[in-house]
Amino acid sequence: MTTPRDLKKQLRSAALARRDALDAGWRAEVGQQLAAHAVAVAPAPGGVVSGFWPMRSEMDVRPLMSTLDARGARIALPAILDKTTIVFREYVPGAPMVDMGFGTMGPDEEAPVLDPDVMLVPLAAFDARGHRIGYGAGYYDRAIARLKAKGCAPRLIGIAFDCQEVEHVPDEEHDQPLSEILTETGLRRFDGA
Repeated sequence: MTTPRDLKKQLRSAALARRDALDAGWRAEVGQQLAAHAVAVAPAPGGVVSGFWPMRSEMDVRPLMSTLDARGARIALPAILDKTTIVFREYVPGAPMVDMGFGTMGPDEEAPVLDPDVMLVPLAAFDARGHRIGYGAGYYDRAIARLKAKGCAPRLIGIAFDCQEVEHVPDEEHDQPLSEILTETGLRRFDGA
């Protein structure tokens, strides 16, 4: 019998292979074009947006983060504290960055920890209901659950290419569904959100 975890592993592998096969130049162009969606994803002035430093063939959200910063948002990036925990530290262009592992960078421990109003969420695969498959470690699901337990209600926007959509992501109790997805074809809201 195939478990939800096994099925997620298979779906993750196939979706990442499709993403990896995309032309690198085209992926870079799409990353630049994401900045055009800044108005649609921006929080209130002074609000916090958590982005991420792209790894491997992920969508590059740095142009979008720069545009949001210019519009008055505070930007945060994930920082890995241990094997189960990430927090979101304030990112200021030019401030010291450190290797966070997995080929990604983040602000050093001197940067303040912020609670995001909007989270740009990396992912391996997603479905039309807003369920996502991450990279398997559960960092984002746990971070979102902790924020919700504190009374925060961040707007969760997945960042992916259309080719990462799958027919159905198996639901597990700990999964935190997305409210929206931003791909090369635009921003769309999920029905259940």
